[in-house]
Amino acid sequence: MSLIQRHSAGEGSPANGTTHEVETTVKSNTPVNGEYRLLTLDAPQSVLDCKPGQFFHILCPVTMAEQPYLRRPMSIYGYSAEKGELQFLYKVTGEGTRALATLTKGDKLNVLGPLGVGFTIQDDWQNLLLLARGVGLATLAPLAQEAQRLNRKLVAICSARNEDVLMSIDHFKALGAEVITVTDAQGTSDLENLREIIENQIADHGVDVMYTCGSNRMLKLLQEIGAKHDIPGEIALEQQMACGLGMCQCCVRSFNRNGTITQERVCREGPVFGIEEAMAW
Repeated sequence: MSLIQRHSAGEGSPANGTTHEVETTVKSNTPVNGEYRLLTLDAPQSVLDCKPGQFFHILCPVTMAEQPYLRRPMSIYGYSAEKGELQFLYKVTGEGTRALATLTKGDKLNVLGPLGVGFTIQDDWQNLLLLARGVGLATLAPLAQEAQRLNRKLVAICSARNEDVLMSIDHFKALGAEVITVTDAQGTSDLENLREIIENQIADHGVDVMYTCGSNRMLKLLQEIGAKHDIPGEIALEQQMACGLGMCQCCVRSFNRNGTITQERVCREGPVFGIEEAMAW
């Protein structure tokens, strides 16, 4: 299986070489469905030189009901230097995201970033395929933006429990991607059906690289398909973080590099790694 050249330990990011702590202004913070919200910020140019797959460390607001202590790492959903916008798609699950959900237009929000090493699209990768489920689509959405900029073909396989929580479909389509949706409710999201869909894409159109985010089962599936067809891939890993800068060692994980197990920080050497080196957890 082809090995993607990654940053070695100590060479972690950010991919564009700049990180800033800035105060942004909330432009909107609206529900996408019953579980997810889209936060759009008016952000300075200094933090908008982003790469797909990078993240920001967000200082969640303190309210009477919610008092989050640590910053929360959040993948970039969208960014535009022209509009001066930074976007995050998040699921309201705990103290930090409940506090974020209270933000309204005009509120201030402190963010630190962009952080981490993002996705790559090599010159000879013309046919891209991404596979994601749920909030993982937030991390992979900027790939569609970059694929459009580079005039690459992108197939986005989007998975969810049911159609009500499928997200980013129109966003991917607007960026020129071919979208395939699968759901638990329809019985189409099982691994064997996903394997068949990907195998058909490889046979009919060719796939140069595969991308995914977070999911253990999707990681294993793409590792198997990649090894079979010698197709490289990248995965954005989800991990609990404290500092987000590589100092606290909270997000260290194991990776298999040519048979040698190494330990690396997801926030610093990642969060994006080669699929073939990531280890299931």
